[in-house]
Amino acid sequence: MSTARHSSNAELLDPPRRSPDLDVRDLEKRTRLMRIVTRLIAVSDLGCREIARRAGLPAQKISDLLAGRLEHLSLDELRLVYHSIDPDGALNY
Repeated sequence: MSTARHSSNAELLDPPRRSPDLDVRDLEKRTRLMRIVTRLIAVSDLGCREIARRAGLPAQKISDLLAGRLEHLSLDELRLVYHSIDPDGALNY
């Protein structure tokens, strides 16, 4: 069997996985922003419920963020949390 035939058969059996949630660049952005936001939360005088209220998100989202459950938050939600803690912050994400 030739290599070309073998690789084409492999692609039929295991098609490439594509999902917007698993995009590497998006995941890297969310990871960096999650680190920034969790640090801001740690030094903030605001409680988690107040941050969630200001961001317009359920408190569970903040709990997920602090527990490292990045898959539960979108990039937009992380931006909302960031701006609810630091409204004047210059975020480039």
